[in-house]
Amino acid sequence: MSAAVVTGLGVAAANGLGTEAYWRATLDGRAGIREITRFDPSGYPVRLAGEVSGFVAEEHLPGRLLPQTDRMTRLSLYAAEQALADAGVPAAGGLRYDIGVATASSMGGFEFGQRELENLWSKGGSHVSAYQSFAWFYAVNSGQISIRHNLRGPGAALVTDHAGGLDAVGHARRQIRRGTPAILTGGVDGALCPLGIAGLVSTGGYTSRTDPDGAYRPFAADADGAVPGEGGAHLLLEDRDAARARGAKVYGELAGYAATFDPAGAPETGLRRAITGALRDAQVVPADVGLVFADGTADRAADRAEAAALAAVFGPRAVPVTVPKTMVGRLQAGAAALDLATALLALRDGVAPHTAGVDAPAPDCPIDLVTGSPRSLPLNCVLVLARGRGGFNAAAVLRRSQQ
Repeated sequence: MSAAVVTGLGVAAANGLGTEAYWRATLDGRAGIREITRFDPSGYPVRLAGEVSGFVAEEHLPGRLLPQTDRMTRLSLYAAEQALADAGVPAAGGLRYDIGVATASSMGGFEFGQRELENLWSKGGSHVSAYQSFAWFYAVNSGQISIRHNLRGPGAALVTDHAGGLDAVGHARRQIRRGTPAILTGGVDGALCPLGIAGLVSTGGYTSRTDPDGAYRPFAADADGAVPGEGGAHLLLEDRDAARARGAKVYGELAGYAATFDPAGAPETGLRRAITGALRDAQVVPADVGLVFADGTADRAADRAEAAALAAVFGPRAVPVTVPKTMVGRLQAGAAALDLATALLALRDGVAPHTAGVDAPAPDCPIDLVTGSPRSLPLNCVLVLARGRGGFNAAAVLRRSQQ
């Protein structure tokens, strides 16, 4: 089967706009979590978020797109353009039937929906329902990106909550194995607006702390929920032979992927099966993995379950584990895509970014958590994990590509 490699990255995150700016901030431990500024959060139990600062849509997108899109759409289009440029794919030109689009979303569309509802209530001039606006955003991920860049290959939009970023990339690899040379994939998500935050709060799992330093504390004994955020990453996944033929640089290979599901009320065993399935798909053993990017919900029960799954596969404290999203928040469908991008940069530079704001894991989480500062490691193979509400589990193995 064709090997699938990543040849382009585009990142939009709270601590850095653009791939290298994000990577420098992450290694420096500069977090982007702060009190919400996009609206007055004083009446909400969640006051903190990872907002992408410094993004001016008018500088990156044509004016005709602005009335039709919300902030997440604009960030998604920005990250997509950055990924294509990084891969050396022309941003304009004729129709490209050799490149498809497979992205993920979870909360996107809430801001657009809120705007339409406000228009309906205050002006009486809108006929767009909230449900239509949410569907619009899911279509935007695979449709607007395709239209803007003339990409006419296979398209898909996946919705599996926080696992979506990995599932989209897994789907992209399936398309490459079916003969499509390249797929633009990943996810950019978030909903930092009153309607979006209300939706997030209703699901639970978010901290009410107001001090940004150490508010998001996965695997810590005093963890009490995550911090929401916006952003994510897009990646160009490409057939290795096609990438070689055009002389593209390669960040790494998507060597293994697996997804499982935990039905409601069933024991949480799916994550362990996803891990072992991804390792088996990559034809590697646990000892080959040099670093794990954990899901890290900062929910005590979920953290214990994730730590137990890692200990069962690798052994207690046997592999370094990190959660760099503590610097930007949980980004819904964008979270796992950003972790994939971060993992590829870690492979490239041989360094594990640290889990900011956490001094040590709780005694009941037997993992070797990278804390305090980045750790230099001889990385050849890394594992990325993601879990979504409703029982979704996903795991991906990345390794250095043999060019």
